[in-house]
Amino acid sequence: MIYKKFSSSNIEISNIGLGTLAIGGPKWEWGWGPQDDYQSIRTIEKAIEIGINWIDTAPVYGLGHSEKIVGKAIQNKRDRLFIATKCGQIWNLEGEISFCLNASSVRKEVDSSLRRLGLENIDLYQIHWPKPNKDIEEAFMELVKLKAEGKVRNIGVSNFDVSQLKRVLRIAPVFSNQVLYNMFDTEIEREILPFCNDHNINVIVYSPMASGLLTGKYNQKTLNGLDKSDWRTSEKGGHFLEPEFSINIEIINDLRAIASKMNIGLCQLALAWILNNKKIAIAGVRSQEQILQTSKASSIRLSQDTIEKINRLLEKRKKQLSISITQDH
Repeated sequence: MIYKKFSSSNIEISNIGLGTLAIGGPKWEWGWGPQDDYQSIRTIEKAIEIGINWIDTAPVYGLGHSEKIVGKAIQNKRDRLFIATKCGQIWNLEGEISFCLNASSVRKEVDSSLRRLGLENIDLYQIHWPKPNKDIEEAFMELVKLKAEGKVRNIGVSNFDVSQLKRVLRIAPVFSNQVLYNMFDTEIEREILPFCNDHNINVIVYSPMASGLLTGKYNQKTLNGLDKSDWRTSEKGGHFLEPEFSINIEIINDLRAIASKMNIGLCQLALAWILNNKKIAIAGVRSQEQILQTSKASSIRLSQDTIEKINRLLEKRKKQLSISITQDH
């Protein structure tokens, strides 16, 4: 396992972290279908055993369930781990999720997260989404207070664009920005990555395998076989929706051929592509087997020739998607 330091800190973490969205289970809007809690705990324990030393979660993952599972799995291991969670998404008794960033709600959320996780403080506390946009300053000022009180050690954001980062930077330094980034989602390369690099904001990448698509295990048959509680089967399915899905599968087959020549799996190639860009990535997994596979990407180095081949395929995908969109209109 390769370790690196966050900028402007002495915190050293594995370049792959454990994502816990899927282990939240199926009973919420973005669930990934049924999940066995015992399997989840064993997966977290296995990740720690092989050297992964940071875990990312959020209250909304399973409406508190993911944090509870993480809390059970990290008992007596706190001193070895960097734990990150978030605020800003709340739910009612019917499980309906809404966005809220007022100060009193943020304070209530951090106390609930500490209780579920069984912690005295949280290593990284992040505003999950900049929604409502008008309230991000109020929320960030509350995070500053929570840090001063010792309830959280570092304060960051997630899914913030450049204009939003500028607004909270007027209040206090931003430790990190957690953003969507993978071979199929590269929008942050235009403005967000350069800005974060220039302002010493750590970039944490989520969904490095495009919600599982870049594992290579999906085709129309396996997609149809997903549990109906899995969000990827819904109209929110993004990359899993036609006509994009068929184009993605064609590119994935070509990427798989590149991985095969390197004697690695497609998921490892997808992660290595991000790590070679000097980013740290959250690998969302559901089983011990998955974390054992994805963790191998930690030390994989891609040659310039391999990177160029990948980039040509990604450009090909963009052109095909552009043609498809034009034809639809």
